[in-house]
Amino acid sequence: MRLYRIIKKPLVTEKGANAEMLNNTYLCEVSKDATKIDIKKAVLELYGVEVASVNTLITREKFKQGKKGPQRRKGETKKAYITLKDPKAKLDFAIIK
Repeated sequence: MRLYRIIKKPLVTEKGANAEMLNNTYLCEVSKDATKIDIKKAVLELYGVEVASVNTLITREKFKQGKKGPQRRKGETKKAYITLKDPKAKLDFAIIK
C-alpha cells in the first residue's frame, strides 16, 4: 500500500486536542485496509517521527433524517490514535518530510 494513501487527514475534535496536549497523541483518519504497522511506517517515512503506539477504531455507519427528504448516510471511517515516543516531538500534518 502506498504511504501517501494510508493517512487521509487529521481529525480536529475536542477529544483529539486534549489527547494531543496531555499524552502527545494525534488523531487522524486512515484508510480502511491500513494496519497498525502500515500506519507506523507511514508516519516514520512521511513525517520523520518515531511512533510509540498506534490504536485504531472503526466508526459505525450513521443515518440522518432530513426534514424534507430521504435519509442521508455517513459511511464507516477508520480512525487512528498515534502516540509519539518523544514527548517534545510534534507531528505537523501540513509538512511532509
